[in-house]
Amino acid sequence: MSEMNEPDVFVVADNVLSPLGKTTAENFSKLKDDNTGIKLHHNTNISTNPFYASLFNKDERFINGEHIYSKFEQLLIASIGDALKNSGMDAADKKTVLIVSTTKGNIGLLETETFDEALKKRIALPASAKLVAHHFGFINQPIIVSNACISGVLGIITGMRLLRSGQYENAVIVGADVISKFIVSGFESFQALSPNPCRPFDQSRDGLNLGEGAATIILSTNKKHSKNIKVKGGAVSNDANHISGPSRTGEELAHAIKNAMNDAVISAEEIDFISAHGTATVYNDEMEANAFTLSRLQNTPLNSLKGYYGHTLGAAGLIESVISIQSLKENLVLPTLGFKDNGVTNPLDVLASPLAVKATNFLKTASGFGGCNAAVVFGR
Repeated sequence: MSEMNEPDVFVVADNVLSPLGKTTAENFSKLKDDNTGIKLHHNTNISTNPFYASLFNKDERFINGEHIYSKFEQLLIASIGDALKNSGMDAADKKTVLIVSTTKGNIGLLETETFDEALKKRIALPASAKLVAHHFGFINQPIIVSNACISGVLGIITGMRLLRSGQYENAVIVGADVISKFIVSGFESFQALSPNPCRPFDQSRDGLNLGEGAATIILSTNKKHSKNIKVKGGAVSNDANHISGPSRTGEELAHAIKNAMNDAVISAEEIDFISAHGTATVYNDEMEANAFTLSRLQNTPLNSLKGYYGHTLGAAGLIESVISIQSLKENLVLPTLGFKDNGVTNPLDVLASPLAVKATNFLKTASGFGGCNAAVVFGR
């Protein structure tokens, strides 16, 4: 449980950069109109089979002077740039830290560049983090969070903990991933990709769709932001069960959820809605349903945003947190695109249509390969 003398952590600014739009407002507006980024792609550079995914246009430009930066780095820079300009914050402040969240970073360069010592250095995550930090003039060494699909949520929790400790006053947390042949072939080998648009928590769900995107959340303990939404608590856990298969019981994700609620000093009854990981794979959604039931959250309205964005890997937890923060501000929780009939053993209140609600707190969850789980609570 968080100490009483720890400072509150406020959300100062944010951004979502996706095939649906370049700002949070643009994205939320598209989502309200039921737009999805997921389309059928025939790109033999990525897969020999046609596949559904949410991808940027091949010739899309994200920043000027892009020749110095990879697509991955351009996404990070464009997302941070938009969030920073609305924050009144100085990247060069010694009380500000940059946290970069990703699962695969520049791994796609292995498919397009000659593999040599220079490329080895180029694809290491610290190389990208340093370039991005230098672009904005961050003076502290950037922190990299790369822990499979919980990376985005873990980045937020890391930022919250660093700010609570008093080490920094501000944290800029950014996440991005770019879809490559390496990533698609990995998910194909697990038979985890759906041949159709994904259907989280639905009885006919048969796999996930992948997606590209980036998102940024800027956090601060400065009391001038005290009217803003807060990061109230967070926790992580691990199934210690299997390298790719999730827990059979959901107990370990439930453990993270309960610890996050304890950290936030709130009860299950005070969670107004849940932004689930909801990948639409058979086992993930079943495990999450078990975890929510064990956490006494089975009747709490819930959505998964994967039907709009696909699974954006290291960006997922950040994109979905930012969209849910917007839901809190607009008193509108979005539906789960693709969901029709309950398909999990422990039924949940999965939203099939938009829900107008005066909400105070929401829970965001994530789980990933290696059995990692994360949960974070945001609220007014």
